[in-house]
Parts: sequence; C-alpha cells; structure tokens
Amino acid sequence: MKTLKLLPVMALMAVLSFSCSTEEMPNEIIDSSALASTPATKTIEIEILELINNHRIQMGLNPLNNLSIIKSVAFTHTDYMVGINQVNHDNFYQRKNSLIQNAGAATVSENVAYGYSSAQAVVNAWMNSESHRSNLEGDYTDFDISAEQNSEGRWFYTNIFIKK
Repeated sequence: MKTLKLLPVMALMAVLSFSCSTEEMPNEIIDSSALASTPATKTIEIEILELINNHRIQMGLNPLNNLSIIKSVAFTHTDYMVGINQVNHDNFYQRKNSLIQNAGAATVSENVAYGYSSAQAVVNAWMNSESHRSNLEGDYTDFDISAEQNSEGRWFYTNIFIKK
C-alpha cells in the first residue's frame, strides 16, 4: 500500500530529474564573449559522449562529432543550472540561436539532467525516456556535453545535439 502512495511522487521526481527540449524559438542570442571560457573536458563527459556514440553505432546510426562551440554553449547552461540549483531548459532559444549563428546549426536539441553520479546512469536515464532517446538517436551531425557539480557534489548535465 505504501508503494502505491509513493509511486506518483517517484514518477514526479524522475520527470524533474532530467528533461529534453527541441521546441521552436524566438530570436534570442547568447553573447559570444560568454563562449570564450569553457572548462577542460572531464572524464565523465568523455564517457557520456562515448556511451552515446557507441549506442548510435549499435543502432546503425552515424557517430556524432563533438564541437567545442557546442560544449561552450552547453557549459553556459550547466553553470546557470548549478547557480540556481535547478534542472531546466531556461533560455533554450538563446542557446539554439547561438548555435545557428556560430556553428551553422540547422537543428538543435538538448537533454538536461541532474543528480546522476555516473556516465552510465545519466545515459541510462535518457535511454529510458522516449523523448530523450529520440535526441540521442536523432538525425544530428554534432554534439557535446557539459557536466558540472554543485557545492554538495551533485552533477548537472547539458547535452546538446545539432545538425548542420
């Protein structure tokens, strides 16, 4: 009986712990000077990119190229989420427009998540969500990710996909 009462709460927590976005957007631009400072690539980020590309290859899809401009844009959002301690897609349209202008993107989507402590855990969560998996398996050419920890050590992730 207690399990049935907890099920809606657990489902809500799962929905709030990761999300994806591919919506249309108004014309907003990220200041390109904000793209200049991107932290060094972390091991967990490399592992996530490899897991996604390995999955794509197993599905018969092309592996994606990682681009530093995408990582820079992803970092601006991950840093923002850490700052407010909340996972979200705030300002997605700014990121999308920035990648259209600065990376020649025709299509942009993103997956975000928080709280997962390993690359495999966050990729598994995205794979278990139809909309996130759709981004992972989508018709894209390039991607990158930013993973940052808050003051309590909880990871926040922004994974952006583009098609040129």
